[in-house]
Parts: sequence; C-alpha cells; structure tokens
Amino acid sequence: MKLKTQRILDRAKKMVKDGQIKEAKTLYEKLLKKEPQNHSVKKALANIKNIKPQENAPREQVQEIINLFNEGLLDKAIDEINTLSNIYPLSPLLFNISGAFYKSRGQFEIAIQKFEQAINLKSNYAEAHYNLGVTLGEIGKINESITCYKNALNIKKEYPDAHNNLGNIYLDLSQYELSIEHFEWAVAYKPDFAEAHNNLGIANRVIGRLDEAGKNFDKALSINPDFISATNCRGLLHQDMGQHDDAIKFYDKALQLDSNFVDAINNLGLVYREKNQIKDAIKAFEKAIKLNPNFANAYYNLIHGIKEYQASDKQVKAINSLLEAENLSQDDRIVLNFTLAKVNEDLGKNKTFFKYLNEANKLRREKLNYSFGQSQDQNLFNEIKNIFNDKSPLIFENNLDQSISIKPIFIVGMPRSGTSLVEQIISSHPEVYGAGELNAIGRLCVPLVFNKSLSKANKLSEQAIKSIRSNYLDLLARFDSQERIITDKAPLNFRFIGHILSAFPEAKIIHLKRDPVAICWSIYKSNWSGLGNSFSYNMDDLVNYYELYENLMGFWHQKFPDKIYDINYEKLTTHQESESKKLINYCGLDWDQNCLEFYKNTRVVKTASSLQVRQKMYQGSSEAWKEYESYIKPLVSGLNSK
Repeated sequence: MKLKTQRILDRAKKMVKDGQIKEAKTLYEKLLKKEPQNHSVKKALANIKNIKPQENAPREQVQEIINLFNEGLLDKAIDEINTLSNIYPLSPLLFNISGAFYKSRGQFEIAIQKFEQAINLKSNYAEAHYNLGVTLGEIGKINESITCYKNALNIKKEYPDAHNNLGNIYLDLSQYELSIEHFEWAVAYKPDFAEAHNNLGIANRVIGRLDEAGKNFDKALSINPDFISATNCRGLLHQDMGQHDDAIKFYDKALQLDSNFVDAINNLGLVYREKNQIKDAIKAFEKAIKLNPNFANAYYNLIHGIKEYQASDKQVKAINSLLEAENLSQDDRIVLNFTLAKVNEDLGKNKTFFKYLNEANKLRREKLNYSFGQSQDQNLFNEIKNIFNDKSPLIFENNLDQSISIKPIFIVGMPRSGTSLVEQIISSHPEVYGAGELNAIGRLCVPLVFNKSLSKANKLSEQAIKSIRSNYLDLLARFDSQERIITDKAPLNFRFIGHILSAFPEAKIIHLKRDPVAICWSIYKSNWSGLGNSFSYNMDDLVNYYELYENLMGFWHQKFPDKIYDINYEKLTTHQESESKKLINYCGLDWDQNCLEFYKNTRVVKTASSLQVRQKMYQGSSEAWKEYESYIKPLVSGLNSK
C-alpha cells in the first residue's frame, strides 16, 4: 500500500474515533475512486456504514455487558464493549465502561486511552475524569491524578468519592489540612460514607485532634460495625492515649473479623514493644511477616531495637528481594532502605549502611517535598520572636482558670537530645505521670503564630492564651492517671516556650542540651513518623535547622532567664545521681530513690528510645558519631562552623 494512501486511511480512522463519521466516509469514498480495488478501503467503508450516528447504545445491551463483567467474564465483556463502541463511536459511556474493564485487568495505559476518549467526546463527563484520576494514581502519576479529581469536582462539586480520593492523596502527601477539608466535604455530601469518616479520623489523629478522631472512628463504626480498618484505627487511638488494654481489645476485635489482618497483628507487636514485652512483640511481627512477606513495616519494626540480624538470616535476603520489586510503593521503599541500613549497621558494614541510609533519607525528603530554604521553618521562628519581642508572657496570669489541678512539665530540646531519658527519670517518681510526646502544643500554637493580624499587633490575646490552656489541660485530663503532675516530652515544643509560659505560668520547662553533632547524627539515622521533622533527612537542612534552634533558645533564655532549666545530657550520664537530684528538686518534688532506678519503670514508652530507657545509664553515646565521621563531613563541618 502506498504511503500516501496509508496516511489518508490513518486520518480517516482517527476521524471515526473522534466521532467525525460523515467526514471519514467522504474521505474513504474519495480514496476508493482513486483506488477501486483497495480492499482495506472497501472494508473500512463497509464498517463505517454500520456505525450508528446516535450517541448512546441501547441500555439493555450495555447492561448485558456489565453483567458479564460482574460474573467474572472479563475477556468476553471487553470484546463485547469494544464491538459496541465501534458501532456507537460517539458514546462516552461505552468508552468509560471500557476503560474500567481494562483497568480491572491491569492494562492501565489502554484504560487511560479509553477514559481520555470518553472525555474528548464529553468534556464535562465527571465520572470519566474521576476514573482517569483513579487510574493515574495507581501508576504513580499523582499530580496528574490530582488534576483529574479537581476536574471532576469542578463539574460536579457534590462528588463524595472524588473528595475522598483527593483527601487520601493529600493525606499521603502530609498536607493534612487539605485532606481534612476534602474528607469533610465527602461526609457532608454523603453522611453514611463510612470510609470517608474513617479517613477523616486518620487525618485528625495524625495532627493530634484526638477527640475529633475518636468521633470520626465511632461514626464510621456506627455506620458499619464490622469496618475492620476503623476498628484497627480505634485501637491506634487508644494506644496514643496510653490506654493499651483498650487498644488490645480493638486489635483483637479486628482479628476476630479477619484473623489474617496483618495491620492489627503488627500494631499488637508495637503495643507489646512499648510495654517491654519483647518476646510477644517479636512473635507478632514475625507472624505478620509470615502472613505477608511483603509487609515492609513489620520488617522494620522487628529490627528496630529488638532483633540484631546476621548476614545469613533468611529475612535479610527477603528484605533485599522485596526492595528490588518494581511495583514497590515509595513508602515501602523508604522503610526497607531504613531497615537495610540498620541491618548493615549491625553487621559493621559502614559503607553499605550509609548507602541505604542516604537513599532512605533522600526518598523521604523527596516525598515531603522539603528544602530548608523553601520551608516555613524560618518564617515560623521569626514570627514567634516577633510576637514575644517586647512582651512579657505572664500578663494574664491572674485571669487564667486555676480549677484544674494538673501541673504540666514540658521537656524540650532538639530530637534525640535525651528527652526520653529525662522523662523516664522524672516519671519514675510516684507523683508523676509520663505522657510521652504530645503534639497538642504545636497544633494549638502554629495557627496563632501565622495569624497575620496577631503578628502585626505583636501580642497574644487573652482569649488565645485561655484557649491554649483549656484545650491542653482537657487533653491531659483524659489520661488514665492518678498523678497530678504530667510530663510532655515533645522536643519541638521548644519553639513555643513563650506560648507555654503565657498559658501555664505554673509549668516547669526542662531543656536538654547535648553535643550538636551527636544530636544531628542521631536524627539523620532515624526513621521519623511524627510531624515537624521534615528537616531531618538532609545534612545541610539539619545544620540550618540546628542554627535556628540555638538562636531561638538564646532568645528564650534572654527573655525568661529564670523560667527554663537547662540540663546537659553528657553531664547527666556521667554524674547521674547529683544531676538527677537537681532535676527532681527543680520539679518541686521530694527526692525518690526510684528516679535512680528509672530503668525499672514499667510505663509505656512510645519513642525511638523506648528500649534504651529500660537499660541502666550508660556513657559514651555522644561519641558514637566519630566512627562515621568520614561519612558525615557536611554535618560535622557545618555544625562546627556555626
């Protein structure tokens, strides 16, 4: 066939696909006059005569094809829908259905083409935009997927599924407020949408809105009592609150619904690890891996302070094989790189250790889309200093509600500075309850910092201070504790010392100081799950953030010279008894010998230091980085130059 003829045929075929039937027919007829014996043209012209000019195929025929799909006869359904699409090439519905069929068969590229054809025929086809978004999301084209969902919502605002899916994307991208907005739209338009209620709870839990999260999970379970994900999430919420018996009950209920539900098994392992029931924790994690050999988090949890792998260990081979899988999610890839970093650290293979560690940090930083220069960190610190530059924070002391007798102790500093150890010491006192890391202060204070009218006024309102106080004390009151002194060891609360002293003039603030390289090195090699640690995954970012921290702490010390108790980690580990006694005295407590034997404290510890604080005091940890000095030169030189 001549090249020119083939080009004309291709153009005519495209016209048919685009619904230009008359134009295509005219082109075929002209071509046939020139080449009357051309069988391809004859066939194409014969086929086009069978095409129906109307847009929609008969509903009965469409339903019969859908029934084939529902019966599992996918190949036959695809053949039938394609045949019908050839007869009704102007039907966006048929292309949309065809796309759904191909997507279910895993042929994503063909599915995308079909959805795009549906949209070309009907630009305001919300369902086709939605389906295209789902498909693009499944192959990792997140930005394109977001665009499709937005297109669907521009056409059809009351589209709960699109809101829910868009919320899930923003949740995965750690854009929590945006995710919450879309989940709320989803449940507003569809009140019985159990999945969206559960997702809303997940987002609220992440940012510390625990009351709201509880209501969301309860609503999801009231709609569907057997909703296994919501049951599991309810357990996680109890775990957050230190209510581990209740957490276990929900995990057990989830396992009654599905005995092989690995998420609940893994969470049971985390509870046992927090309770120092190490054998039970190992058993749970290994069971999760046995049920799902691709469960990346279980491998990580198993090695995280519990198991030391040998080179010959079968699980090491399994982790390596899993990491090589092409369809591995970015989250799993991050976790597995952190896992293999720890494996190789245990084996003393420093070069390989850093290979995996650097890759894990690079991937996590990419996912968070973080760079220090473009982050809000500098703005946050500057705005905080603007607010407290000329004002004493204690002006509302006489107007604050004193009816709640709980007294908080805030343990602050950079992450990995020793806050967990200090909390373990203090909470070993019989009059103290250790609440662990609460992120409520950050959640309550950040909006106040970025309130432009507030910043311009350069002051905090009495109403704002009272709100911080009441909300935070309400949170503390929900803990299952008889003690009236409660510790909060969220390290990054150092950012909000001014807000804390304004809202809690009676509070004690303990600030941990430690060798800067030891801190930043320990941060860099940690796999962080909480908020506010986006600076942790790059050595230059760490150096810059540490400078912000030092500058702000200098500001606080100048502002409140008698309100912050500094304790040096290295001095604490070398002079345990004398430093511990000074610490307890600052807290306004009588000395108790249990504070020296903090490692016997059976309280639940949720942080990365959970196993370390159950051991006797040891020295020299701040020197550990020197073994890796050649690998962390940017960190060492950057910190030393500040």
